[in-house]
Amino acid sequence: MLQAEIKGLRKSFDKQVILKNVGLQIDRGEVVCIIGPSGSGKTTFLRCLNLLEQPDAGSYSIGDFQYDLAHIGKTQRLEIARKTAMVFQSYELFSHMNVLQNVAEGLRVPRRFPKKLAEKAALAALEKVGLADKASMYPVQLSGGQQQRVGIARAMALTPELLLFDEPTSALDPELVGEVLKVMKQLADSGQTMIIVTHEMQFAQEVADKVIFMADGVVVEAGTPEDIFEYPQEERTQQFLTQVRFQTAV
Repeated sequence: MLQAEIKGLRKSFDKQVILKNVGLQIDRGEVVCIIGPSGSGKTTFLRCLNLLEQPDAGSYSIGDFQYDLAHIGKTQRLEIARKTAMVFQSYELFSHMNVLQNVAEGLRVPRRFPKKLAEKAALAALEKVGLADKASMYPVQLSGGQQQRVGIARAMALTPELLLFDEPTSALDPELVGEVLKVMKQLADSGQTMIIVTHEMQFAQEVADKVIFMADGVVVEAGTPEDIFEYPQEERTQQFLTQVRFQTAV
C-alpha cells in the first residue's frame, strides 16, 4: 500500500535551483535510501518533506491526505508535522534538558500529551534504543552515538507514518557508527516506513528496499539495491560508485 508520494518537487534559494521536479513513491513499511554526492539536494529534499524548508512547487500525499506544497496553510503544516519525524545529522538535542525530557518534549508541546503520559512513551522509546538507563543524564554526558540514539528515540516516540533520516552517522566517530546503524536496522525490521539520506553504502545495500541516486538536484536513477549497486544504468551513477569504492579501498 502506498504510504507517501511526492511529485514535481522544486526548491530554489535566491536564484540557485536546488531541486528540479524531484519525485518519489514509498510504500508502507518500505525503506528508501538516498545516495549521491554532496550538494546534490538530498538534505534539502528531506527538509522539504517535513516543511523545515518551504518548497516552491510540488504535490505531496501521505496516507489519504494530499497537499499542494506551494500553498500550505497552518492546519496542513500541523498535519504533516504529526505524520513525519526527522533525525538530524547533528543530534539537535536540548542541552538544558535530560535525556527523558528531550524525548518527551515533542509529545508534550506539539502533541499536547500530559506530562506523565509523554514521559511513559519517551521511556518506552528509550528502552527500544537501549538507553532507558540514561534517562536522567544530559546530552553532554553521552557519547555521540548515544546522543544520536536519543535523537532516534525522540523521533520514534512520535510514532510517525514517515520517518526521515538525514545522514545520521555523518557526525560520528567511526567506532560509534555501528550502534546507530543497528538501531536503524531494527526499525527497518519492525516495518517502520523510512527515507534515509546516507553515505553508508553497505548499510543501504543491506537495509533498503529501494535506492535513489541523486545528483545536481534531480533523481538520476532509482531501483533495488542490486539494480543500483551492481547494475547501474546511468553514467553519472557509475562514476559516483566507482569513486566511492576507490575511496573505501584507499
